[in-house]
Amino acid sequence: MNPPKRCFWVDGSDLYNAYHDHEWGRPVTDDTRLFEKISLEGFQAGLSWITILRKRDNFRDGFDGFDVNKVVRYTDQDVERLLGDAGIVRHRGKIEAVIHNASLALELQREFGSLARYFWQFEVDTGKRPRKLTPDVLRSFTTAPEAVALSKDLKRRGWKFVGPTTMYAFMQAMGLVNDHQDDCSARAEVEGLRKVLQRP
Repeated sequence: MNPPKRCFWVDGSDLYNAYHDHEWGRPVTDDTRLFEKISLEGFQAGLSWITILRKRDNFRDGFDGFDVNKVVRYTDQDVERLLGDAGIVRHRGKIEAVIHNASLALELQREFGSLARYFWQFEVDTGKRPRKLTPDVLRSFTTAPEAVALSKDLKRRGWKFVGPTTMYAFMQAMGLVNDHQDDCSARAEVEGLRKVLQRP
């Protein structure tokens, strides 16, 4: 049996294959997963996603499963605890940004009812993009107008580590756009999930 065709960026490791085959691009409306991903995207800045993916379980342990109601109560002692955790990326600014963003995430939940309802209003309009998504085309998609708008709005609200490129990677991963390449085995499945998704 031939292995499934995967997107060009997958490195062939079991971990990355599983992430691509079962997570990336599948639409997410769960607030905890959305907060986790936007936090981990901030940690990825300047690094590769596989580096973060290998440490994701450690991040989840360190940040109480990215439960925003717990993270928002973190103190300086928690910052020092996380800085001493060799299993994560020990960057004070990024650690403090997650805690800072947690309080702003609660504000979004109060204003919009959920993080999902807020983020999904920025779903990418693919109508003006090339219809055939080849690896070369996808490499050119470093951001999108909706990602720029999301980044601008989050920054206006005080969020940190939410630049437009980072936000586009977040949107790709959380299914706000289907950027699996045309010949990828997962593309049709993801498109089907997006079609039946009840937008928040």
